[in-house]
Parts: sequence; structure tokens; C-alpha cells
Amino acid sequence: MSAAAPRPPPPPSIPGLAVRRGLARAAILWERIWPAIAPLLGVLGVFAVVALTGLLPLLPGWFHAALLAGFAGTAIAAGLRGLRRIRLPGVAEGERRLERISGLAHRPLASLADRPAGGIDDPATAMLWAAHQARAAEAARRLRVGAPHPGLARRDPLALRAGLGLALLAALVIAGPEAGPRLRAALAPAFGAAPAPPLPLRLELWITPPAYTGIAPLFLRHEPGAAPVAITVPAGSRLAAHLSGGSGSPPVLDAGAGEVAFRALDAQSFAAEVTLGTPGRLAVRRDGHEIAAWPLRLLSDGAPTVAFVAPPGRAGAAPQLRIEFDARDDYGITSVEAILRLAARPDVEPLRVPLPVPAGAARQVRGTGQPDLSAHPWAGLPARITLEARDGADQTGRSETLTVELPERHFEHPVARALIALRKRMTLAPEERNAHGRELDRLSAAPEAFDHDLTVFLGLRAARSRLRFDRREEAVAEVQELLWNLALRIEEGGRDRTWRQLSELREQLREAIERAERGEEVDRAELERLAEQLREAMQRYFEALVEAMRREGVETLPFDRNARTLDMREMQRMAERMQEAARQGELERMRRELAELERAIERLQQGRMSRMESPERQQQREQGQQMMGAVNDMLQRQGQLMDRSHQRAEQDREARQPPRGQRQQRPGQMAPGQPQRSDQQPSADQRRQAEREMDRRQQQALRRALGELMEQFADFTGEVPEQLGEADLAMREAVEALRRGDNAAAQAAQQRAIEALQEGGREMQNQMAGRMGLMEPGEAEGDPGGDNSEMGSDRSGEGRELGQGRDPLGRPRRDDVGGRDEGSDVHVPDEMEMQRTREIQEELRRRAGERERPELELEYIDRLLRRF
Repeated sequence: MSAAAPRPPPPPSIPGLAVRRGLARAAILWERIWPAIAPLLGVLGVFAVVALTGLLPLLPGWFHAALLAGFAGTAIAAGLRGLRRIRLPGVAEGERRLERISGLAHRPLASLADRPAGGIDDPATAMLWAAHQARAAEAARRLRVGAPHPGLARRDPLALRAGLGLALLAALVIAGPEAGPRLRAALAPAFGAAPAPPLPLRLELWITPPAYTGIAPLFLRHEPGAAPVAITVPAGSRLAAHLSGGSGSPPVLDAGAGEVAFRALDAQSFAAEVTLGTPGRLAVRRDGHEIAAWPLRLLSDGAPTVAFVAPPGRAGAAPQLRIEFDARDDYGITSVEAILRLAARPDVEPLRVPLPVPAGAARQVRGTGQPDLSAHPWAGLPARITLEARDGADQTGRSETLTVELPERHFEHPVARALIALRKRMTLAPEERNAHGRELDRLSAAPEAFDHDLTVFLGLRAARSRLRFDRREEAVAEVQELLWNLALRIEEGGRDRTWRQLSELREQLREAIERAERGEEVDRAELERLAEQLREAMQRYFEALVEAMRREGVETLPFDRNARTLDMREMQRMAERMQEAARQGELERMRRELAELERAIERLQQGRMSRMESPERQQQREQGQQMMGAVNDMLQRQGQLMDRSHQRAEQDREARQPPRGQRQQRPGQMAPGQPQRSDQQPSADQRRQAEREMDRRQQQALRRALGELMEQFADFTGEVPEQLGEADLAMREAVEALRRGDNAAAQAAQQRAIEALQEGGREMQNQMAGRMGLMEPGEAEGDPGGDNSEMGSDRSGEGRELGQGRDPLGRPRRDDVGGRDEGSDVHVPDEMEMQRTREIQEELRRRAGERERPELELEYIDRLLRRF
């Protein structure tokens, strides 16, 4: 009996092999399912994007349903097609995937399950088979399942799946909390006129206070569950309420003065407006249910108050009524008026005079009004005055009532005074027309009293006839206005009368001089009398001319060196020299002085006519005044900066000098042997550095202001003086020096800036004078003004000019006076100037005696006293 063949050993067990086979089969199943359902998911994703945008409910019902059917059919087709492609993987497919992912060759898992076909005959074969099984088991222990790979990238090379994902994410963000309602609405097409779903309830309030209060509007929004906030607004505020959403009947608004129904804006929006006038509670109700409520408090608006700051009276020498007042209100004063009532006739309609108040309705107004009532029929009569203030709510407040005599204009001419007096009597007793007419007859019967002025005569007769035949009440006021115009004509006509008298006396004196030169006997007393009368007539004409120019508003540009000054003193000196020549019998000298005086008078008359200003000319003059004022301000500020730089430069020089041996110690100064605290010097340096930095910023700001001024002047005249450019350059050097800490260089640059500003200011004056034509007749043709007949040439130096033929100090050039200066322009100080000089000297000596002052200041005072 032969021995049995050996049986092969069982395959080695591999832990976890069954689990790996199951995961591999699941991965294969996912790789088959995902590509199969990807078209279905794509269709569902496109539908979700369209639904979340909210477009489907806006379409007609049939079209909406058709789209839903199309999406549903496409999804079903894609799903069925994908299901047909899905089949379950077998065990062998799982093993093959494991071997492929693990990178194993020769199919080790199949080797573990294999059996020898012919059996095992000998031990050698058994050992060989066991080794083969062991090698396969060892390879199987390295098995990996790996991640599934559906392979969508091959099927979707354009990456449409990523675009769809981004679109879906954006639609979700846009829809926000309305994503669910939008999806439900997309799945339910509306085939009828079904009402839209109610929107969330939203209640907003706008409260606008009255415009005169200046308070900003208040906005409130109802927040469910939030505690109500008390509302405090001025009375009379306007409330606008807007409610949207919710469901129910139109709401009502209860503002304390009764319920106000909301008006419908559309199916779900309502609005209401009401003026808040009753405090208490503000509520909004709907269908008997209170939606929201707020406590309401209203601020009452009190009436304004106004009072006199000082008793009203005449404003200096001017015929104006000065009224100083103080008005106050909760929200602002809009107007203040002075109510005047005639004291003698309180039943007459009062006169209301507006007083100036600032724009913007200030809460407190403290101002001064100076109305000119000299032309009013009440001028010169007692009146009762009351102030009335008004606020934005048209509420008024009044002050106490005072009595004041209204200022009136003073008339010199007797007929003008008589007309003004008659005008007052007509105000007090308008019914006495016969008496007033007799007074007009008396005045018109003496035409020589008003120089036979035909206009005045006819005016007086017309006034008398109107009083007699025109019985209207308004006729008296019309006659009063006519009398005022006649009084002005008579009074202001004095300039022409004095001119005629002056011309007649000039002619008489000239004839007397000519008779004396022909050898006829002429008494010196007569010449002296005529010269004295000429001087008096010239004085009267000059006063009348100045008064007329003041009324006409004729002025010259300040700082204009080419404009002649109306100096009456020089003309009086001409007349006095002519009288002295008459007493001495010097006829040639009299003729010379008379000719010079006549030329001065004629140029005075021509200058008055040439200086009549138009509104455009006056505006240009005001602009020139502002620019010259800016130059003066710059000079003052630049001088202050230079003084501080000078002080710091002096301190720097003292710090570099060695200490003096025996120096008098002043209060607060340390003794030579006393140790100095180490913390004092750094603090002093820091202060000086801070002051220098502040001056640098001020200097930079001053330079910027100069640049703006140069731009304005260039727009005004078309060119900029070179000296202003030099001043700008010097200011820039001063800024750089202050930045470096070089006080001496800064002082020098600032000194140059001051000199350049002074020269630039003079050049600005010349350019503005030339542009505005403010030169006297004859100067435009190149008249150097060398003759002594020019009007207003001030030989005392008060009107010294810097025109042609003079140096920068105003002195005549040597080539213009024959190579010598005879001192014609020497100015002898008057008593006032000498007194002022003495006061300055005494003040300097007093300060020099105060030895506790800083040493730098004392040295500066010593230098000033040495100059005196």
C-alpha cells in the first residue's frame, strides 16, 4: 500500500482583507454612480439658480408651468439614463481595483485562492507552493483602497460644474432669508390673480421741526420688542408716517389731537402726515391693535424779548437816530423794528423802521441801528419809540416805550429854515391849511431872499395852491415832501452863490490892481479890504464845497500819492500873503498871489467834478482800500516778527560773549558764584525753539497771504509790482533762516521784506491811481507839479507828495531846483507833535529808571534815548 500524497497547506490569512475588498467595491460603485447622476444634478442646479433669482413667479402662469415641466422632464430623462449605466461591482472587480491602486503585479489575491492543478506529489513541491503563497500574502498585506475617481474632468472639459456651483452660491447669497419662499414660489405657478403674500411689517416716522428752529429732522423706525423711546421735539413739528407690509385694514395715527387715517399708496403701503401740537402719546393702530407707541413731549416756543441797551438819541453830529437794542428768543430773532408814534398826535399811523439783525436767526441779537429820518416830516419833533422783535413763528415781543426827539438836519439858509419850520407845523396841525398858505405867500413874496431862484418861487406857489384847492389828506404829505426838496435846493445852492460871490470879488480885486498899475489912484485900504473879503468868500465857498462833496460821497483813494489834498490852510496862507502885499503896496506880488490863488480855486473846482464816483468806480476804490489795508496789516505783522527775531539775535550774542567781571545783579538774577540748576537751561532753550518754530509758521502764513494778495492785485490791475516779488523772496529766506535757527539772518531777511513791502505798497498806490484815473487835471499830461499854483500843495509838509521830481523821501531833486535845496518843503513840527515827542521821551526815561526790567530791554531804551 503506497503512501498518500501530501495535501497543500492552507493559504495564509490576511487581516482586514475582507474590509478592503468591500471598500474597493464601494469606491467602484461611487465612480459609477457619480457620473451617472451628474446630469441630473446639473439640471437641478440650473433650476435652483433660476428659482432663487425670483424670476419664475414673475412669468405668466402657463409659461411658468411649461418651464417647470421642461425642467422635470429633463431631470427624469437624465436620471433614467444614469440609472441604466449603474451596475454593482463583483468581488473580482474589487480585488482587481485593490491590486491596481496598490501597484501589485501578478495578481497576488488570486494566487492566494489558487490550488495546484495536479496536486502536490513530493515535499519539494509542497515547499515551493508554500513559498509562492507566502510571497503572495506578503504582497497582499500592502494593499490600499485609494480615493474614488469618477473621471468628471474628462466628461466636462469646460468645467461647467464649477460655474454652476458659483452661480448657485451667488443666488443663495442674493436670496438670503427669502431663499425658502422663492423656491416654494418657483414650484407653484400662479394661474389666477391670487394676492401676493404679505410683506413683513415696516413702520417708519419722519419728524421735521419748523425750519426757523434750525433743528435737524428726527427719524424713527419701529423695532418689534424694543422699548419705546421718548420723543422730544418743538411744537409745530411735522410728522410723516409710512407703514408697509402686514395685513389688515388701513392703519390710523393718534397724535394726541384725534386719530388721523393713513392714506393708501398701494395695496400694502400707507402714509399719513400731521402737525404735532398736543403732547402726550403718539400711537399707530390697525384693526384695533396697537402696532407701536412712543411718549411725546413738545417744547413750547416762547415769544421773543427785546429791550433798549441805552436810551435812543442823536448819533453824534450826523442827523441820525441811534438805537441800541438787545433781542433774544428760544430759536432765533428774524426781525427787529422800531415803532415810532408822534407824541403830539398819537392817533396818527405809526412809523415802522427796520433795524439791522444778522442773517441766520441768531438767538441773541445785540445791535445798533442808525436810521436817517432827517427827511421825514416828523424830524425834529418828539416821538414815542417802542421796539418790536419777531421770531420765526411770527411771535412778537415789545420793549418799553421811551420818548425821544427825532434828529433833524441843520439848515443855514433862513428861507430853508423857515420851510422846515413850516413843515413841522403842518405835521402838528395839518388842518390849518389857510395859515400854512399865508406863510408860503409871505416867503414867495420875497424872492431876493432865495436869490430869485425861479424854481424855488414856482415850487412855493405850487405848494400854496395845492394846500388851498386839493382837499385830500394826502395833499399835506405831498406838500411837505415838496417843501423838503425846496429847502435842500436853497441850502445846497449856497455853493453856487458863494462861487458867484467869490468870482465877483476876484474880478473886483483884479480890476483894482489893473487900475493901480495904469497909474490911477487906488487906496491901499481898498485893496486890503477886497483881499479880506476875498479870503472870507473863499472860506465860505470851501465849506460849501466840502459839504457838497460829503453829501455826494466823493472820496479819493487812501494812500494815493498822486491825489491832491484839499488843504484850506494853504489857500488861506495865499490870501494872507496877498493881504500883506496890499498893505505894503506890492502890486506885482499881489497879482502873482492872486493868479496862484485863482489857479488853485479852478483846479479845486475841476478836481471836484473829476472825482464824482460811479458805482463801479466806488467798488474799485473799496477793493483798493482792502488791498492797501492788507499791505498795512502785513507790514505790522512782519515788524512784530522782526522784533522777536532781533530779541533772539541779541540773546544769542549775549550767550556767546564772556561774562562780565563785575555786573550789577538784578532781582531774580543768580549771583556769579551761585550754582545754576541743570534743568533751567534746557527749558529755556526749548522755549526759544518753540517760539522760533511758531514764528516760522507765522512767517510762512504771512508769505502765503502775500501770494494771495499778489494774485488779487494781478486780477485788479493786470500786473504785480516787482517789489512784492522781492518781499516774497525775502520772506522765503526768513523762513529758511528760522528753520536753521539763524536769528540774525532771519532778522536781516525780515528787514528786507519790510522795505520791499513798503516800496511795493507805494507802487500799488501808483498803479491803482493810474488805473482809476485819480490824478488831477494836468498830471496825466506829464505835469510834474513843479509850479506853486497847484491846488492843495502843502508847503508845511502835511501834504507832501512822492510824485515826479522828488526822491523817495519826498524831497525835491537837485536837478529840479537848480542844484540847491532852498528848504521849501521843510516841515516845522507843530505844538501837538512837539508835545507828543516830549511825552515819549518822558516815558522812555521812566522805563529806563526801572532797573528791574530785562537787560536787553534797558539797552534798547538807552539806544532810543541816545537817538533823541
